[in-house]
Amino acid sequence: MNFELNASMMCANYANLEKEVRDLENGGIDSFHIDIMDGRYVPNFAMSLNDMKYIASATKKPLDVHLMIEHPNNMIEMFLTHLRKGDTVYIHPEAEYHPSTTLQKIIDAGMIPGIAINPGTSVEYVLEMLHIVDKVMVMSVNPGNAGQMYLPYVGNKIAKLIKLKEEMNFKLYWDGACSMDKIRTYAPQGFDGFILGTTILFGKNRPYEEILKEVKNLAFIEGE
Repeated sequence: MNFELNASMMCANYANLEKEVRDLENGGIDSFHIDIMDGRYVPNFAMSLNDMKYIASATKKPLDVHLMIEHPNNMIEMFLTHLRKGDTVYIHPEAEYHPSTTLQKIIDAGMIPGIAINPGTSVEYVLEMLHIVDKVMVMSVNPGNAGQMYLPYVGNKIAKLIKLKEEMNFKLYWDGACSMDKIRTYAPQGFDGFILGTTILFGKNRPYEEILKEVKNLAFIEGE
């Protein structure tokens, strides 16, 4: 069993972002998750374009850019210009009139196209887009804030997506309230990666390397 671990950088210590990036990278993180919020699609502001640009310049690890913004098609080039080929860009289908057009721009720029599915969004709503995207990120909490509680009704949607992932050829990722129990339960079922925030990784007064090693050891333990 193998899965990716992505650091939710909105939870990082911004008093020393350079050290946070370096410590996470040295600790074995697989990619850096960048949450961009516009205060309209979600009721919060999080990371900025400049935060994303800095992290892109400070690491060779891939970036996962999660655009929680209205009508991303209007400004997608602003983000794509500062990313590297192979980075991932997620959009929310509900935020766009024609999400497939925005996804095609991401593909044409050499990036990995993804969609983020809110707790209240059905699999049926995004079904056709599953033919286009390479990654699907399931939101187990409502988007916009760190530290929320897991919403149990998301489980039914997860079961449907696990059944579809091989047929539709996409990878499946978990975002929100990601605990060790959730990784232990869902990694063996077919999740390809998990975004780690305050539940496991940040604010624990422990070295990132130590925490990430514990999480990655789940792959070995469950594989026995």
